[in-house]
Amino acid sequence: MADCDANYVRLMKLFPEMVQGDERKIGIHHIEDNVLTLRVLEQTPYTTLVKLGQKIDHETGQKKNSDEGSPWFRLPVLTLRLYHDAKMAEVVWYEGDKRVFPRYEYPNKRMYQRDEKAQWNQFLAEWLAHCLEHGYDVAEPSYGAASQ
Repeated sequence: MADCDANYVRLMKLFPEMVQGDERKIGIHHIEDNVLTLRVLEQTPYTTLVKLGQKIDHETGQKKNSDEGSPWFRLPVLTLRLYHDAKMAEVVWYEGDKRVFPRYEYPNKRMYQRDEKAQWNQFLAEWLAHCLEHGYDVAEPSYGAASQ
């Protein structure tokens, strides 16, 4: 629950206009320019469904779709549900159609960990913290914190 609370705060810092806007792009410079895309899929009065994906601009200038990723690392496509009244954000799906359940029996057919959902939310927390610290707004590329 603490990760979900913190993820909500991080997401609101990265994408404060989420209620009015439909997409936010945050660049992270490594060997290639990685662009993290936050796209609003659904808005209701109390919740927002957001897809988090990645685009890569290679040195060749070639752009890839958010589902393709980098040759050395590809961020999984995550779908997040933000609960505005509770101020929480959680991973509800990954890779488009694999629903994440709160608990799994272990061992199981897919060998998910008992706390698979908690691990996905922790993974999201680490990515969002990295974006806040090292990201930049793609619309105005200047290196620094994405929240500035």
